[in-house]
Amino acid sequence: MNADLINIGLAFIEGFALIISPCILPILPIILSGSLAGSKSRPLGIVTGFIITFTVVTLFSREIVQSVHVSQDLIRNFSYGILLLLGVVMMSKTLTEKFNLLTSRLTSVGSSIEIVNNPQGGFWGGVLFGGLVGIIWTPCAGPILAAVIVQVVVQKTTFISILIVTAFAIGAGLPMLLIALIGRGVMTRIAVFREYTSLFRQVLGLIIVLTVLYLIFFPGTGLPSGPEESRDNVRVNSLVNGLEHPYPAPQITGIDAWINSPALNWSDLKGKVVLVDFWTYSCINCIRTLPYLKDWYAKYHDLGFEIVGVHSPEFQFEHDVNNVKNAVAQFGIHYPVALDNRFVSWQNFKNQYWPAHYLVNKEGEVVYVHFGEGEYNVTENNIRYLLGMNEPVQAAREAEVYSTKQTPETYLGYKRADRFASPESVTKDAPANYTYPETLKLSQWALGGEWIISSEKVTSSKANASVKLRFYANKVYMVMGVSKKTPVTLTVLLNGKKMTEDFGPDVVNGQLQVNENKLYFLVDLKKGNEGLLEVIADAPGLEIYTFTFGGI
Repeated sequence: MNADLINIGLAFIEGFALIISPCILPILPIILSGSLAGSKSRPLGIVTGFIITFTVVTLFSREIVQSVHVSQDLIRNFSYGILLLLGVVMMSKTLTEKFNLLTSRLTSVGSSIEIVNNPQGGFWGGVLFGGLVGIIWTPCAGPILAAVIVQVVVQKTTFISILIVTAFAIGAGLPMLLIALIGRGVMTRIAVFREYTSLFRQVLGLIIVLTVLYLIFFPGTGLPSGPEESRDNVRVNSLVNGLEHPYPAPQITGIDAWINSPALNWSDLKGKVVLVDFWTYSCINCIRTLPYLKDWYAKYHDLGFEIVGVHSPEFQFEHDVNNVKNAVAQFGIHYPVALDNRFVSWQNFKNQYWPAHYLVNKEGEVVYVHFGEGEYNVTENNIRYLLGMNEPVQAAREAEVYSTKQTPETYLGYKRADRFASPESVTKDAPANYTYPETLKLSQWALGGEWIISSEKVTSSKANASVKLRFYANKVYMVMGVSKKTPVTLTVLLNGKKMTEDFGPDVVNGQLQVNENKLYFLVDLKKGNEGLLEVIADAPGLEIYTFTFGGI
């Protein structure tokens, strides 16, 4: 329960911090403008409506998008269009009058609508007004709550997930309420504002237009994929970012098999410093942490340090112990690996992420936790501190950076598919022919030829079946396998041409052979750029699970 409370608290803080984010700017003028009329309770109603609809839309947006097969980019752009339209209306006295006339006619629909349009509307009118704002703004906010998405990955939506989203919405709504109340007080007390209300509304409209245009034409700047690595040596005289309240390490149980070790429990590890690493072998973020883990294991194992890699599978093929054994051998992992196929240990730790690191001291307490990539210096410092070592840690390389423009991880199975652009409707779990659209927008993908689309993958059912993706990234990877033991050869095209440069190590002479289920490295552009990737299978039986991407 402690971890759940921490997640809820962090969600509230992240929501509150949005006040300094550009994505919040377009709706602040709308909230302020809508709060100026009506009773004193109207601002509270607006923010309440915003919180309710934002929470509901965020929780169910993925299911809605998947059911109607609409691109998330299209929804986001549609929302930007509505915000721009509202800004233009507020800037024009004529358009504002026509808009007021239009909304006033809606009063005949019923009293519930009347309270929204009534300039003296109170709390409930504000709730409906804020609800509309929340619906419009949610797609613009982007992928904010990774915790909820991960809950979908493990195939359940929990009460805690609802609380996390609600806490985030309350955090985002609280500064809006303060701004609305302060702005209303200023407008009612200062005569000059009352005299120039129309001008003030036009300025607010201009702010909306400018901020939305900024978000459209400057969609992102370089951001670290994890906390930035220090260039200086990290001292080892204390724990860095340690937990304020350490807790006993949860049990590692429900394990189907152990690799590199007999079954372990905490009594076997008593007196050792242990790093518990939740990972899965086709996860690119997990793979990028492995060089650090292997280095720490080599340097500190003989000094009383142990790593337990808890392998919690994302895809069905990762449940196979032989596949995991092959991956462990290929990656050169020598520390114990536990197969948590039923997510028992995952649930014991209340974990939500791949990768996730839990550092346990010699007394068996979790004292430091880190999710995702990065903080390598900090983690190594804490290992050395718990081992009683005094020398400083040499600075590791900086964490890989990415751009918010970068194409997000793209799943192809219908359960989590986004941005599918083939004009045909999805036929679930049966062969069907698909075609490419005339053009692909950024981050969209499409199928060509005959494929079977199942819940977590697509499988080619005839030769020359193909898939095409327009991406923005530095590196492109694909999680693939074969449904039979016969290898499938892919022809790899970049921007319509067979690859002769900018190819990853798995591509040879413009071709790639898929003979096992794993992550394949296809494109290496050296720096971020847009590209059109196409792969063509020479035989049926190719399985594709996801596209993943490297930093800018």
